Amino acid sequence: MANIGLQLRNYRLTTAEILYHMPDHPKLLQSYLWQDMDIAPDYPVLRRFLDFWQANLDGKLHSVTLASQTLITPGVWRHTAEFRLQ
Repeated sequence: MANIGLQLRNYRLTTAEILYHMPDHPKLLQSYLWQDMDIAPDYPVLRRFLDFWQANLDGKLHSVTLASQTLITPGVWRHTAEFRLQ
């Protein structure tokens, strides 16, 4: 996996649903789904993307809904049964 180095540096899979006003029809909202590896709680990669959006795109941002999940977690060991063969 190419992102393993990022994951070891506390990056996590981050998904954002971005609602924005359509440039030609400002009363209508359009949805855009963004996903990348980012660092919680500051989310610098997402912030750079949103800064780019505001500076270069016509659709005015309405709201951003964020979800984030670590992909590398400590292993869980469960002892469920033991069989002994003699």
